[in-house]
Amino acid sequence: MENFHIALADISETSPSQMFISTEGVFNSRARVLGGGTCINAGFYTRAGASFIKSVGWDPELVKESYPWVEKQIVHQPELSPWQKAVRDGLLEVGISPFNGFTYDHKYGTKVGGTIFDRFGRRHTAAELLASANPENLRVLVHATVQKIEFDTTEKKPRAVGVVFKDEYGMKHRAVLSKKAGSEIIASSGAIGSPQLLMISGIGPKIELEKFNIPVVVDNEFVGRGMADNPLNTIFVPTNGPVNQSLIQTVGITKMGVYIEASSGFGQSKDSIHCDHGIASAEIGQLSTIPPKQRTHEAINAYKRSKRNLPREAFMGGFILEKIAKPLSKGQINLKTTSIDENPLVTFNYFSHPSDVARCVDGIRVVEKLVKSKPFAEFTKFDAETEERLLNMSVRASVNLIPKHTNDTKSLQQFCKDTVITIWHYHGGCHVGKVVNDDYKVIGVEGLRVVDGSTFYDSPGTNPQATVMMMGRYMGVKILRDRIGREAGV
Repeated sequence: MENFHIALADISETSPSQMFISTEGVFNSRARVLGGGTCINAGFYTRAGASFIKSVGWDPELVKESYPWVEKQIVHQPELSPWQKAVRDGLLEVGISPFNGFTYDHKYGTKVGGTIFDRFGRRHTAAELLASANPENLRVLVHATVQKIEFDTTEKKPRAVGVVFKDEYGMKHRAVLSKKAGSEIIASSGAIGSPQLLMISGIGPKIELEKFNIPVVVDNEFVGRGMADNPLNTIFVPTNGPVNQSLIQTVGITKMGVYIEASSGFGQSKDSIHCDHGIASAEIGQLSTIPPKQRTHEAINAYKRSKRNLPREAFMGGFILEKIAKPLSKGQINLKTTSIDENPLVTFNYFSHPSDVARCVDGIRVVEKLVKSKPFAEFTKFDAETEERLLNMSVRASVNLIPKHTNDTKSLQQFCKDTVITIWHYHGGCHVGKVVNDDYKVIGVEGLRVVDGSTFYDSPGTNPQATVMMMGRYMGVKILRDRIGREAGV
């Protein structure tokens, strides 16, 4: 856990993460290894609310069976750090109540959620769930990267018949579907990868495909559309001493459509980036003190050079994170090349909808009350001279502090827009009813499904990984039951 930021900061071709920059200038990352986002994320585990389950039309009983299947294998109860305890108690003091204790459930109030980091700080990923499979029925090619899906277009309705994939040496191969009834391809490449893969394979807006001379299999204007990312704004709270490292453990679920979370400390192992700020570290592109259009790799490198002269005290403290639930601002994905290895053009249109801006302003005001609460007093209690020195160092360290005029709505609105970063919860691009049907089968073709977060209209719960993993189990069981009934044994 202490090296959480290392994978995100690694932009080499062998990195488990692949950095991309949205057209607005917000740095982001997507996973490119078996296990997906669970291999590079902050580890927080919490279920979706009942309203989300109802909205997507899932069987509640099968959902109740599927979440525990994941949890028994890779989810743990965190040991709360002092910073997280202060956040918990502070949230309750400012009215984000009741306290719901440790729970995976999505409930209004303050709670402690699960984590995929065990008590030794070791990460457990979705790849480990493969251990529950029958190895005789499973073959995993860990170095294979699918380049495109192939279709038989000789019949009235195109049928997926296989995929072209590339091995670790760059050699291309074909995997062909069995002719057995029910054989199909399931794409689970995530909210960026799945719509990109469909378009490269010929399913998408005709006008978009023709730009790249891609033969059109299905003309579907909705592929890659309706993309959203939950905008995140952070506030750095300098402390009067070192704080233990923690990622997300505590969350405040408000009724105003805002989630409040927290992180603290920084990694200092021999392999770590020294004196970083964790989730809001500039090394991973979270340059929240620079407006999005001005964020560049050059700016990151300039920050890294300048921080060498900063004293260690400038990195003492933690972040309060404020995230918008169900953003109404939407964007799209457009192809940049026909190579699946290259990032597409991704636009989220952060804060383009006034409702998102208004909720951000409300959330920042909650954060202001939180850091003034009694539970934070012990962390931030120092004399005026020390306080001014730490605040000045924090500014030089490129981290955000609470705006001075929080009663000025207009300035807070600009603060939200200028300091927006990501927490990697993007979704959409292959929506149900537009790109896939209720069984996640791609509309207009046979033998192809998409099962991942690209099908979501909203990000489930406060953090989506629990529901994305549960969805895999849910759909696997559902497909088996649809094929062979209850004899499937699941």
